Amino acid sequence: QVQLVESGGGLVQPGGSLRLTCVASGFTFSRYVISWYRQAPGKECELVASITTVGSTNYADSVKGRFTISRDNAKITVYLQMNSLKPEDTAVYYCKAVPGNYWGQGTQVTVSS
Repeated sequence: QVQLVESGGGLVQPGGSLRLTCVASGFTFSRYVISWYRQAPGKECELVASITTVGSTNYADSVKGRFTISRDNAKITVYLQMNSLKPEDTAVYYCKAVPGNYWGQGTQVTVSS
């Protein structure tokens, strides 16, 4: 059974940091591109960052220089380190695996004072 389980979300003040974790199971993780998406209330889902099978990364302009995506194939895990958080980063964050179009259930990130 394919599963992606996100964790690490929470409430943080502006300027703070969080690290999201996505743990995979049920498929050959090392062969998949893994991405983080987010969806804020009333807004469309947007790509935040992605990492290929060989570790190449891509980021949305809005998070460049603040967020870092990484993967540990031995731990079947992808991380999203988020620094210098802003209120506009508030959203539910999801991880996605391609091919297969597998999604996790999401984790809520709220940036507020």
